[in-house]
Amino acid sequence: MLKYEDLPVKTNGANFSRAILQGATHSGFPIEMHETDLPAGGAPHPPHRHEHEEMMMLREGTMEITIAGRKSTLGPGSVVYVASNEEHGWRNVGTTRAKYFVMALGRASA
Repeated sequence: MLKYEDLPVKTNGANFSRAILQGATHSGFPIEMHETDLPAGGAPHPPHRHEHEEMMMLREGTMEITIAGRKSTLGPGSVVYVASNEEHGWRNVGTTRAKYFVMALGRASA
């Protein structure tokens, strides 16, 4: 078990993140989960793509999500799935901080 307040906070400018888990399922499938906290207008990084899949779950705030050129504006409780190698990016388009969880499924080949 992990207490939220015990998770170390990593700072990158005005962005904050907390590593939650990194490991593998019983079958050896890699998973990683973290939470990111962005200021209004902030983005974690430019749009990009990678081999692993991702799920993003928005806890607080308003985010603009772009996947393969398609944009959507989402609020708390929304969930996003990004397939392998799809270009994607997101940014906080709200007036308050946005907090969301990302779960990475799989990893790049060696």
